[in-house]
Amino acid sequence: MSLDHAWLLAHLPHQGSMCLLDAVTDWDTQRIRCTASSHRDAANPLRAHDRLGAACGIEYAAQAMAAHGALLAGADAAPRAGYLASVRSVELYVARLDDIAADLDIEAERLSGDGNTILYGFRVSAAGRELLSGRAAVILDAAVLDADKQGDQT
Repeated sequence: MSLDHAWLLAHLPHQGSMCLLDAVTDWDTQRIRCTASSHRDAANPLRAHDRLGAACGIEYAAQAMAAHGALLAGADAAPRAGYLASVRSVELYVARLDDIAADLDIEAERLSGDGNTILYGFRVSAAGRELLSGRAAVILDAAVLDADKQGDQT
């Protein structure tokens, strides 16, 4: 089962060249695996000073998490808006991504969560070589949560 770039454009808020992923190659209720080749593109919107730093891999992982949320929402429901709240335990094993010849393999695993927050572990690799890893906290519908807090204070 593979979902292509067109599916990603239809289901993620990231549009045009900011949609960094090429495809979803595998997923279940806990995990997702995606591929990407955009790290080699000289027009990648995350490039700075003619390079794509390894920390940009966090955005690749965040987009995989967003795709996971869209898949879990199902075909008939809109995915809830998610916001990357924090990243922790990030390990960068390379300095940059744009000089990696192989496609990126992006994996995200839901480690825990409730109705409003999710903790994912993520890993980005290429040709079996780990490039970066870490954990990310995602807050769902942050604007709704913020409005609820304001309502509680009045």
